[in-house]
Amino acid sequence: MENMRLESYDEVAEILRECDNVTILTHKSPDGDCIGAGMGLCLYLRSLGKHANVVNSDGFPDRYDFLIGDYQPEEFEEKFVISVDISDTTLLGDELESYSGKIDLCIDHHGSNRFFAKKSYVDAGASAACLIIFELLEHMGADITLPIATNLYTGLATDTGCFKFQNTTPAAHRAAARMMEMGVDFEHINRKMFDIKSRSRVLCEQKLISDMRFFEDGQIGFMVVTNQVVSDYQIDRSELDAFAQIPLTIEGVRFGYTLKQQEDKPNLFKVSLRTTDADAAAICGEFGGGGHLRASGCTIEGKAREVIAKILEVTRKYL
Repeated sequence: MENMRLESYDEVAEILRECDNVTILTHKSPDGDCIGAGMGLCLYLRSLGKHANVVNSDGFPDRYDFLIGDYQPEEFEEKFVISVDISDTTLLGDELESYSGKIDLCIDHHGSNRFFAKKSYVDAGASAACLIIFELLEHMGADITLPIATNLYTGLATDTGCFKFQNTTPAAHRAAARMMEMGVDFEHINRKMFDIKSRSRVLCEQKLISDMRFFEDGQIGFMVVTNQVVSDYQIDRSELDAFAQIPLTIEGVRFGYTLKQQEDKPNLFKVSLRTTDADAAAICGEFGGGGHLRASGCTIEGKAREVIAKILEVTRKYL
């Protein structure tokens, strides 16, 4: 049977009302949006008396402890599987790869979604998966508690870069305002997510910025995070996600690349691309990746200089 694409919140709501014993999958190298969406949905399902857990291949970084709270996994026989903020099963990670082909419902906001689940609700115009979950719960007339709203606000704020990225929509601002009215401590969340840095991260940033490489009269910028740098500065890998924005802060850079060498596969680099006026998803799509119009990613094999050469060859077509 062909996988079904859902078109309305009513269709998703019906599924959520009927399902139970739910496992919610979040992507590897978890960020605020997948954690917030997963935990927010889990808390809501539990509030209905249903059994639900949130799982991740890499665990959840300490910086998101305030979202996890007193959450504890429940014991139950799994009957339904939902993925959130996952566009492709390759993003499940090693620990969850067995779920490929077994996902009942996918809720996502990536235009590059592969529609791998039995049923999928994908809104590529949504600023974040957390925005979809929030609007869905409002549509259902749900009791959105403060912990649920805190999770969903955090995911919305992080995926929009504190509401400054191109994917920020009026709907995102309206949802954020409603969550603020619910009592979400937006000041604490935004300071924790965007302002506070560990000393090791600051020193690491200094090193990486000083070593940045530029091409095509400064229009293309590269920041390369090697395993050696991570080891030298003892930086928590969960902090590396924030580095993706740095190259584009340099005046004149239109294509900002951050290359992160993979700890367990040193000949593989995770590439994050941020652009000012080009289709980032199309560029990363040429390497089998995808994402959003101005923020996308992919993985490329090779040594750093080889990966940069491959990227330059493609990027020059978009200048």
